[in-house]
Amino acid sequence: MAFAQLQLAAPLARAVSEMGYESMTPIQAQAIPVVLQGRDVMGAAQTGTGKTAAFALPLLQRLMKHENSSTSPARHPVRALVLLPTRELADQVAQQVKLYAKYTNMRSTVVFGGMDMKPQTLELKKGVEVLVATPGRLLDHIEAKNAVLNQVEYVVLDEADRMLDIGFLPDLQRILSYLPKQRTTLLFSATFSPEIKRLANSYLQDPVTIEVARSNATASTVEQHFYSVGDDDKRHALHQILRQRGMKQAFVFVNSKLGCARLARSLEREGLKTTALHGDKSQDERLKALDAFKKGEVDLLVCTDVAARGLDIKDVPAVFNFDVPFNAEDYVHRIGRTGRAGASGLAVSFVSPKDARLVADIEKLIKTKIELEPVEYDEDKPDIRRQGRFNEGRRLYEQTEERSEPRGERRTAPRESRRPSAPPQDPFFNQPYESTEAAAEPAPWEAVAKPAGRVVSANIRPKRKVAALFNKSEETSS
Repeated sequence: MAFAQLQLAAPLARAVSEMGYESMTPIQAQAIPVVLQGRDVMGAAQTGTGKTAAFALPLLQRLMKHENSSTSPARHPVRALVLLPTRELADQVAQQVKLYAKYTNMRSTVVFGGMDMKPQTLELKKGVEVLVATPGRLLDHIEAKNAVLNQVEYVVLDEADRMLDIGFLPDLQRILSYLPKQRTTLLFSATFSPEIKRLANSYLQDPVTIEVARSNATASTVEQHFYSVGDDDKRHALHQILRQRGMKQAFVFVNSKLGCARLARSLEREGLKTTALHGDKSQDERLKALDAFKKGEVDLLVCTDVAARGLDIKDVPAVFNFDVPFNAEDYVHRIGRTGRAGASGLAVSFVSPKDARLVADIEKLIKTKIELEPVEYDEDKPDIRRQGRFNEGRRLYEQTEERSEPRGERRTAPRESRRPSAPPQDPFFNQPYESTEAAAEPAPWEAVAKPAGRVVSANIRPKRKVAALFNKSEETSS
């Protein structure tokens, strides 16, 4: 089905034509007519299938009746709210909405955490028809009375399963409580888990279910390989596959923020232009990393699952699962970064012996038998491990280089003794034994000590001989 058949308003049709849109993707062909009718939608589609246009274009078409050129903020209340789980995804959706609405008088903005609230507050005070937001920052603006949602007509919950995984359900419930009960709600998710179905039953009214691909299916354009690799050999295998395939850029996924930072540093030392993307990065650092990757200034983007959803970067040839994801559904979302919009892609997973249970979970989810393959190394492969070993986020250990000389030609120079010098000895104890039987004098220690004379302290006055004086006086009187 072609976009020309939708009979969009002239400003929207002009923008779509300039963006090169001709024929619709399956999710667009099924969702757009339903949303134009004002029905609630529960849609399942993988990322990269054109979901943004599937909900943004019909919403803008229905909001055209409110279009006006007034500069008064009161004439531009929030009428459509789009909620997304991550900052990157929110920013990308907001950019797409601006492109679709650039020839209209409707306003849009995006609010997300990690940035100062003041610029966002200024945009909200001007009035916007379409507000794209992450749940946490939107609640901040609601509590600060910067955002008023009592005239919202349309709500979009994009990547709803990811929002539940992150723990946004209480925030979503609070936000939805601020909205009018009479509204159109669109829910899009990569999977229809029991939690998603409960959420849909709570907030959607008689929704139309749209499923353009088998639940949890991987794209048919992605070539998937699982290699049996030990933890110490993963970096070596990564270099080998990049060299064999002649790849210029790729995503490398790991399970921890610490492991992400350390792997990026190790690959950088090994000559690959690498940057890290994880939750501890500031928003400015994350945007710079994405921009550098898009411009081709970076070969590898090492990231955690914070980047597994919503990153719309065209022509990414490969995705490497350096660590097998703990959650099998994250595998589907990780490899969804490649093979987008009908292009071919490569997904490589490094499996160590301890990952057997995780691989079994992936097998069960995608309903495909997984065969582990060995990595074929070149004979003249460089010993990457000389430059350090990456082992599950632990310390980097430097290994000593092998000697270049053969065994027989090694130098045999005597080593300098490193023993401590002996302590000095008394020569008396080295003399031979001599008998002491003929000795006349007793040994010094056997001599009887003479009793020492009584010593009177100088502080004691001697007693006077009083008796002698009495005797002398008696002789005189007689």
